Amino acid sequence: MGQVLHGSTKTTHAIRAELQRSQASVSSLARKYGINEKTP
Repeated sequence: MGQVLHGSTKTTHAIRAELQRSQASVSSLARKYGINEKTP
C-alpha cells in the first residue's frame, strides 16, 4: 500500500529519514530537496 500525502507535502517518510541520518549541512539538504531550512 502506498503513502497518502497531503497536496502540499514535499517530503516523504524516506526523505525525512535521509534528512535525519545525513551528515550534510541543513542548507545543502534544503536546497537539494527544495524545502525551507526550518523544515528538516
